[in-house]
Amino acid sequence: MVIEDITAIAWSLLNNIWILLIIVLFVIPIIQRNLTNAARRRMLSKISRERGSRVITLIHRQEVIALLGIPLTRYIDIDDSEEVLRAIRTTPDDRPIDLILHTPGGVALAATQIALALREHPAKKTVIVPHFAMSGGTLISMAADEILMDPHAVLGPVDPQITDKNGAYSASGLLKVMEKKPIERIGDKTVMLAEEAKKAQNQMKILITKLLRGKCGEGNTDKIVDELVMGKYTHDYPLFPDDVKALMGDCVKIGIPDSVYDLMHFYKMEMSSRRPGVEYIPTAGHPEDEKQK
Repeated sequence: MVIEDITAIAWSLLNNIWILLIIVLFVIPIIQRNLTNAARRRMLSKISRERGSRVITLIHRQEVIALLGIPLTRYIDIDDSEEVLRAIRTTPDDRPIDLILHTPGGVALAATQIALALREHPAKKTVIVPHFAMSGGTLISMAADEILMDPHAVLGPVDPQITDKNGAYSASGLLKVMEKKPIERIGDKTVMLAEEAKKAQNQMKILITKLLRGKCGEGNTDKIVDELVMGKYTHDYPLFPDDVKALMGDCVKIGIPDSVYDLMHFYKMEMSSRRPGVEYIPTAGHPEDEKQK
């Protein structure tokens, strides 16, 4: 009888331990995530006070899906553009914007929307690049009045990429095929892709010219288009601060605020499939921001 009682107590304790472990495994990550989010927002507020600006982040890191360990690359998408456009729209006309970019690029439409909205904001716009802002990130940078880069940060080419179910092809590469091969030796699909490539390249030239008008790098538009749009480099070619400065002039400055490095500490890779890529501190008194409270 005593042995049975002891066995029952042991099983009861064991079950309680398992329940406690399950609770700990679920609760602790939630608490850690909430603490990190709170610390991140405090840091955003600190940078905003220091610089007298609205600080917006567009930060993408490679994620890992919990349990499976499958890498999931994040990039600029339509959700991001909706959030950034809202942040810009709700910023008072006389308040500068600091956009912290850390991204491999992404959907061309989303990056274009962000770039054009940023360009139209009346007050000073500064893009801050602590590590990299490739492709669409570089496109957005061209809408700024000033670009601040870490000494080892990089931007990249904005040459259009044409995609189909088999992958992505550079627009310049497709057009080269059309130049070098007899038309009778080129498949119909390649011809159609090349036509899209020609349109995409022309559209990017027009967009870059529009973004640079009256902004950082305006006096060097033709060279910027030639270097970054026409396929001179591979799409992932890194342009370091001195390279960017040579193209865009003195509006490119080497060195970023120390507080931005502190902020990036709170964007470590998390075990989740989705976390905010865009953040900003709402402006007190704006009707849309009051709805969030």
